[in-house]
Amino acid sequence: MTCLFTPIRQAVLQALEPGAPFVALLDDTRLRKRGRKVYGTSWRRDPLGPRFQTNLLWGQRFLQFSAALPEGPLPCRARGIPIEFLHCPTPPKPGKKASEGEQQAWRRAKRESKITTLAAERLKELRAALDEDPSGKERVLVACGDGGYTNTRVVKNRPPRTTFIGRIRKDAKLHALPPDPPAGGRGRRRLYGAPMPTPEQIRQDPEIPWIQVQAWAAGKTHGFDIKVVRDLRWRGAGTSNLVLVVVRPLGYRLAKGSPVLYRQPAYLICTDPNMPLTQLLQAYLWRWEVEVNFRDEKTVLGAGEAQVRTPQAVWRVPALIVAAYSYLMLATRDCYKESAGSPLPRPKWQKPVSGQRITIHQMQGLLRSALWGKGLGLTDLPGFQGQGKNSADTPNFPGQELGLASLPGFMKRTAVDTKSEIFTNSLPSAVIYAYQ
Repeated sequence: MTCLFTPIRQAVLQALEPGAPFVALLDDTRLRKRGRKVYGTSWRRDPLGPRFQTNLLWGQRFLQFSAALPEGPLPCRARGIPIEFLHCPTPPKPGKKASEGEQQAWRRAKRESKITTLAAERLKELRAALDEDPSGKERVLVACGDGGYTNTRVVKNRPPRTTFIGRIRKDAKLHALPPDPPAGGRGRRRLYGAPMPTPEQIRQDPEIPWIQVQAWAAGKTHGFDIKVVRDLRWRGAGTSNLVLVVVRPLGYRLAKGSPVLYRQPAYLICTDPNMPLTQLLQAYLWRWEVEVNFRDEKTVLGAGEAQVRTPQAVWRVPALIVAAYSYLMLATRDCYKESAGSPLPRPKWQKPVSGQRITIHQMQGLLRSALWGKGLGLTDLPGFQGQGKNSADTPNFPGQELGLASLPGFMKRTAVDTKSEIFTNSLPSAVIYAYQ
């Protein structure tokens, strides 16, 4: 299925600005299953369970890489385009009567099937694919992961010309750079210097000033207060020089007039000490787009709902749905590059929102309108034939935008007996319903 995502990655590379890094967002998700004989299923921890109780679910595990496609110069929002969707099953445990060789083979396969090990391998393959592409050979690969991927397997084993940005614990043990060995000294050179304060202690240190950095999050540009400590080392990253960024949480209100609430602060490490702070913080804030991808893929497109259980179908069908999701987003972006928001008219009962991007439901409506319009012989479809790109060109009703005014009898409303046993379906109503 690599060839299925190759055009997607190439399209993202062509859409990026010259010299801009290729930002990859990685995370894993679970697809719930019920059948006990479905390939690759096992008991896994439920991430939606409460903190005081560890819940389990029966399902499959998938690893996804999404490429961040910015909408303009920083700070700006970006859309996550999935470029990889890999099934990551764990080998079944052998029975009690298994031989010692089978036990050792199972332990070896279990280590190789860890999600962080697979993520490091796919990261190397992504770097190799970028090097083979002329438009991606000179770009820096920036990988953003949460705390589950900020460990030795991913950070220490990252490929060359790859920067990793991840979240660490507030009590992580950090070290200063080692001092230079004396001339003629004996013994091996030290890799880690004196112990440094923990990220939480750095946040509480009044001598370290706060710096404000602009970044896009939660629908608008915010001013984030951060603390920066450079020239650090962490045993999980080996001999790489790191920069620590402490992000103060933003205040929010649940309702107008309610008290101001705060979330937990974030502690980030970056393996490139020379990366600009705006780019560093914005790249990690874009990581939330992979969570948006999971929601769209599972709740809207139905990834994981297909009743398949063979090894090939188990990972091919969800990957095909995710690839179609990526192609749909790229096609919508190409058709509506100049649009500030959705080209679809909003219902009268919805509050107008300026600058809201096109949602997956609206993308489906545009795709349906194109398919229905082609079947009805219409040519002036919005976006697909160069129509409806500006708000001034948008007509007052969707029937006119679809070109339905030329159909005979479209605007003539005929009386329908609502109490008849057989209802007559209206073609315009069906088209408008599909359009919405």
